[in-house]
Amino acid sequence: MSLINSTATEALDLLAKGQITSVALTSAYLQRIADTDDQIGAFLRVDADAALARAAQIDQRRQAKQPLGKLAGLPVAVKDVLCDSQTQTTCGSQMLASYRPPYDATVVARLKSADAVLLGRTNMDEFAMGGSTENSAFQLTRNPWDLNRTPGGSSGGAAACVAAGMTPLSIGSDTGGSIRQPAGLCGVVGLKPTYGRVSRYGLVAFASSLDQVGPLAANTTDAALLLEAIAGHDTQDATSLDAPVPRFSAEIDRPLTGLRIGVVREHFTTGLDGEIEHAVRRALDVYQSQGATIKEISLPHSKYAVATYYVIAPSEASSNLARYDGVHYGHRTDRAELLDELATEQKELESAGDREALKNIDNGLVRMYRRSRAEGFGPEVKRRIMLGAYALSAGYYDAYYLKGLKVRRLIRQDFDAAFQQVDLIAGPVTAQAAFKLGEMAGDPLAMYLVDLYTVSANLAGLPGISLPCGFTQSGLPIGLQLQAPPLAEDTLLRGARMYEQATEWHKKKVPI
Repeated sequence: MSLINSTATEALDLLAKGQITSVALTSAYLQRIADTDDQIGAFLRVDADAALARAAQIDQRRQAKQPLGKLAGLPVAVKDVLCDSQTQTTCGSQMLASYRPPYDATVVARLKSADAVLLGRTNMDEFAMGGSTENSAFQLTRNPWDLNRTPGGSSGGAAACVAAGMTPLSIGSDTGGSIRQPAGLCGVVGLKPTYGRVSRYGLVAFASSLDQVGPLAANTTDAALLLEAIAGHDTQDATSLDAPVPRFSAEIDRPLTGLRIGVVREHFTTGLDGEIEHAVRRALDVYQSQGATIKEISLPHSKYAVATYYVIAPSEASSNLARYDGVHYGHRTDRAELLDELATEQKELESAGDREALKNIDNGLVRMYRRSRAEGFGPEVKRRIMLGAYALSAGYYDAYYLKGLKVRRLIRQDFDAAFQQVDLIAGPVTAQAAFKLGEMAGDPLAMYLVDLYTVSANLAGLPGISLPCGFTQSGLPIGLQLQAPPLAEDTLLRGARMYEQATEWHKKKVPI
């Protein structure tokens, strides 16, 4: 078996038995990255020397019979939104192009404690704002199944590198679907945990009440393994839940008896691609053949989810990103250019004889703030900052942000009522398969609607998972989304694994 074709769980077993070394495994994935990432652009940075040194150290410790962590010797890629003191953390933005954190995010620290080998940092939409990874300030990431199409976003690089066999495991973040949506479009497994299940300490914030870190992998067992390593209470995160972390990977093959699956009536309406609907309904047939009961349910307020999300998320973003002013944090404009601009403006006003304007000319700190932010942020980030600032402004707060919070509560109540009747909710991840790069670049509203089926889980704080359930006639992956009650990742993973064991979709490999 080729090392890069083994699953993370299989590779971990081979490492434990001494049949392969972490250096050999890491080298195989680094070679795969070297061979393929020029086409795909999944990684912003790869530190091969550091990864091999880490792998060699773990091999030495294993030979010496020293205790090792849960992921000992396994390569893992990390979305460039989590702080790591050993490398830059850019969030896909010029604003943080040269930022090197002084500390590790809790998730990064836990990966290191678990003896994972960190391969590098994956590309993303700037500050995690986007659904196609086209908003990165640095490069495009392409879908491995079709290089003319998007891998999804904002964790596009994290999904693409797993799909292309460049790493067995990766870490993403999900604010409105940013793990599940790219996982669905790239044909891999992506899990958004319950809000608070995984620490957000050291995750560069987009929308603090929605952001959550989670795993991407080739299958559910590998995703369960990675979730075990990163989950758990963290005193450095005030929103972290003090709840025990089950042994997800140990229980995952135990089927669920009497499983009740809800199908949301509102999800199967105009706008859902026929091939997507057909694949999802076939997946439901598989569950029925395994003894599950399929029940139609309603989430009546789900039609307001996208609108609610795009009030709450930009509002929180405008607040969180206010710190990037070129003084406290982030890119600072060039002083010489700033002075040249000021001198030119003064001369123009003097020539025009406009003494009043000359007297009130902004020649201080505000001008520096304005230029720094204009240069550092891209168009989509600016758009969301302005939307959020407007929604929070005096006279509009009650009409927009406060109302959004009230609707969010209603969305959560819909889920609470649904989970009185069913154990899991199943449906599509996206309304269409991967779209062409540039196809929605000029239509922000169409891009926002890509998250139609995923944002509700973030608004309600629920866990959700995307797993492969078919392909379109043109060979593009289709994702099945499962959602569960809070802290029911065990049920979610076991339910996903039941489907996976009965099908072969997750075993299909990208023909690169």
